[in-house]
Amino acid sequence: MSDKLFLMKPGFTNAGLGPFYCGDSVSVEGLLGFFPALRDMIAVTYIDFPRPRQAIIDLIGEANQSVPVLVLADDATIPPGMDVKMAEGRRFLDDERHIRQYLSARHALPTAG
Repeated sequence: MSDKLFLMKPGFTNAGLGPFYCGDSVSVEGLLGFFPALRDMIAVTYIDFPRPRQAIIDLIGEANQSVPVLVLADDATIPPGMDVKMAEGRRFLDDERHIRQYLSARHALPTAG
C-alpha cells in the first residue's frame, strides 16, 4: 500500500452555513501545488464533509475521520518528532504540519521554513 492522503473537498456547508474550505487541507494542497509530481507518488482522495467518511473509516476506523489525514504505507520511515497514531493496524498522521513534514522528508522535497 502506498501513502494515502485524504483532503476535504472545498465548498462544503455546515449547519446551513458556508460554503467553506478546510484550512488544514489547503495547507497540504499547497504542498501538492508546489510539487505536482508528488500526486503521482501518493494516493490523494478528496472527501465530502458529512460523516460518515467511509473511505477513511475502512482504513483507520470510525473514531479517526478527521481531515486531512495521511495513512502511511507499510514501509514508511517516520522522521523524529512526529505524532504518529495507530488504528486498525495502520499508522497515520492527522496534523497538517506533520503531514507536510513527512511528505517532504519521504520524497526529498524542501521543507517549510
